[in-house]
Amino acid sequence: MRGDGLVAGAALALAACGSEQAADAPVQQRSAPSAEPAEAPADVAGREYRILAFGDSLFAGYGLQEGESYPARLEAALRQRGVDARVSNAGVSGDTTAAGRQRLGFVLDNEEQAPDLAIVELGGNDLLRGVPPQQTRENLDAILAELDWRGIPVLLMGMRAPPNLGPAYVSAFDSIYPDLAEHYDAALVPFFLESVWNRPALVQPDRVHPTAQGIEAMVEATVDQVDEALPED
Repeated sequence: MRGDGLVAGAALALAACGSEQAADAPVQQRSAPSAEPAEAPADVAGREYRILAFGDSLFAGYGLQEGESYPARLEAALRQRGVDARVSNAGVSGDTTAAGRQRLGFVLDNEEQAPDLAIVELGGNDLLRGVPPQQTRENLDAILAELDWRGIPVLLMGMRAPPNLGPAYVSAFDSIYPDLAEHYDAALVPFFLESVWNRPALVQPDRVHPTAQGIEAMVEATVDQVDEALPED
């Protein structure tokens, strides 16, 4: 996130945050993930892929209608390609990496079957709260280690720290995602918010969370990488 305007408000929060939830906004409870309805395409072929979307409000669908979250729209996009995908939404608004680390085992143990792919998207709330980058790194490391131990491939959604946190913080934080992706041989989207961070029309009035149109842009920008991260038949 480089620049001003939207970055000033979003760089600390857009990646996930939902820490300050509106009273009428949907709140995800710490429970087993839900599968949102998404329109089915004409035809899908081949094996069924179970994908776990594990993250915060960017996955939970903060401020959006049912079926408009990133996991729901991703499932629809994959199925439009003919990929028989089922995406479980395990996004919890406000989650830090520490909270995600704490609930990961519960989420995985309550899946009907082990996911074929886990998409991990956390870290924005750590930025919002000024969590030391080393703690964020340790928590994400533990999350990826658990998934690796269970034999679940990972696509890691990268985040970037805003420049106002200082060059030392930015350097320490921004290196977390590529370092861990390399260590665990995980696929990586370098910056999950690349398609919306500097486009205010794709962000809700809170200047924090993407609109439904913003989610569509994010799906379009990342569906190729998700598709490529799915294991071979």
